[in-house]
Amino acid sequence: MSGIAAKPKLAVWKFASCDGCQLSLLDCEDELLAVAGAVQIASFPEASSASVEGPYDLSLVEGSVTTPHDARRIREIRRQSRRLVTIGACATAGGIQALRNFADVDAFVSTVYASPEYIDTLATSTPIAEHVPVDFELRGCPISKSQLIEVITAFVHGRRPDVPTYSVCEECKRAGNLCVMVAHGTPCLGPVTHAGCGALCPAYNRGCYGCFGPKETPNAPALSERLAGLGMSDPELVRLYRTFNAHAEAFREASEAREHGDSPTEKKSP
Repeated sequence: MSGIAAKPKLAVWKFASCDGCQLSLLDCEDELLAVAGAVQIASFPEASSASVEGPYDLSLVEGSVTTPHDARRIREIRRQSRRLVTIGACATAGGIQALRNFADVDAFVSTVYASPEYIDTLATSTPIAEHVPVDFELRGCPISKSQLIEVITAFVHGRRPDVPTYSVCEECKRAGNLCVMVAHGTPCLGPVTHAGCGALCPAYNRGCYGCFGPKETPNAPALSERLAGLGMSDPELVRLYRTFNAHAEAFREASEAREHGDSPTEKKSP
């Protein structure tokens, strides 16, 4: 009908990932109805086989680039998208599969596959932003449902998403949690990790695992020194940083410093 503005087109895309961040959108339940009312879900294979051709006003991309086909495909998606937002640790930091970046992927392929010559893969798993311009990165493994709704709402209304950039430590303070590192000497990545989980692990007296990746201004070297003071060896520190966000710059550099013996303090025994 003439005179009625068309709804913005939303597309959701998957690359190398577990689908968990896409499922976060489907898990929004009541909020999902409001999203569906505000936008036209033009392409979302996880939810429906129906698809509308681009261009798209907003594309949400989950997953990392791990194959030559991925690299070509993300460039085409970027070309069709007015705004592109990456969601989750795989799309923003390469994901758990980025552990290949510290090893020999050819050795993995020859060990796992009977006919490795048929495998077409890259030596690295990299975030979307290393291949195309990205308008916003939403961190998490998986992402926060409330933050996802905020991001979609913000882009539909043409404003910057109101997503916190502070650390998990601030979430702990707001929740009244006892600091597990100070009180119990428990290793915790909370001081350098992006907020968004509600300080879930520290609330149960466990150290933060860094699921939401580095915060905006992390000081990972200082935290490494503190953790070493608690008795963590260099190999343990390497493993602590190399999980869901191993390729994120701050975590990658902190792990490599300990792996290569570049830390300012004497190396600990394993």
